[in-house]
Amino acid sequence: MNRRHAPRLLLGLMFLGAVLAPGDVRAQGFIAPFVGFDFGGDSGCQTASECEDKNSNIGIAFGRLGGAVGFETDIGYARNFFGEVPGQTANVLTVMSNFMIIPKIGPVRPYVLAGLGLLKTHVELTVPSLLETDNNSFGWDMGAGVMILFGDRIGVRGDIRKISSFQERTILGFTLSNQKLDFKRASAALVLAF
Repeated sequence: MNRRHAPRLLLGLMFLGAVLAPGDVRAQGFIAPFVGFDFGGDSGCQTASECEDKNSNIGIAFGRLGGAVGFETDIGYARNFFGEVPGQTANVLTVMSNFMIIPKIGPVRPYVLAGLGLLKTHVELTVPSLLETDNNSFGWDMGAGVMILFGDRIGVRGDIRKISSFQERTILGFTLSNQKLDFKRASAALVLAF
């Protein structure tokens, strides 16, 4: 896919998701700022439990929930994604639009989700800025979690997601064979409903 078309495709997916999101009077909007960490795949931590340097991932999700389905846009940013390496900075930005199956069981809403979006990596070798590369990739995510609302307006949620790119990464114009960006993210969020 051409990099110039990725932002247009992403905007189109978000518009489509907004149109297809539940529109009944019981639909509820939400904003969920989150903090988490990445593990597995290409991240600096190979497992969630046996990693001393858990590099944080911060972001925000927002969307709408109906009686049993919903839609969200999730924006996450990971600093030092590949681990802390002297002379290197590596950041990953993800923007995903997700369809959610999220039934309401009293104040508890377990969910599964899947979606498409953009993964942007930025790697820089700081000797001094000897090598700098950016990659924009079309990708997908899927995951599961639970949201608990305390009343109608505030709650918490936690989830685990797998995030992966469709395309192979490139460095200085060279495509790396069999090198798709791939990782998992665990996160916890405050949920503000409206």
